[in-house]
Amino acid sequence: MPRHVRKGDQVIVTAGSEKGKTGEITAILTQRDQVVVKGLNLKTKRLKPTQLNPQGGVITKEAPIHISNVSPVVDGRATRVRFETKDDGSKVRVAARGGKVLGEVRGPRK
Repeated sequence: MPRHVRKGDQVIVTAGSEKGKTGEITAILTQRDQVVVKGLNLKTKRLKPTQLNPQGGVITKEAPIHISNVSPVVDGRATRVRFETKDDGSKVRVAARGGKVLGEVRGPRK
């Protein structure tokens, strides 16, 4: 199944505690249908002291968000995504709001 977002896309969170915030996708976890968005859904983790890190400490990192809870941003607003096949056989992602091309899924056919 084609995904409506890709790594590097600017997205807005549409549900959850981070609703309304925007960021860039840094990773997509395809097996779990989740995405990691830079600077959003931050979680803290306490680390026990080890030989490599004798101090221990607290780290903050981005946790994944389900892919259905993010939408691409076009002109500052969330949009749905349409997939269109052009005359040369290439397939592109197109924003439902405004018709802007978001990226190429497949190149032209030979």
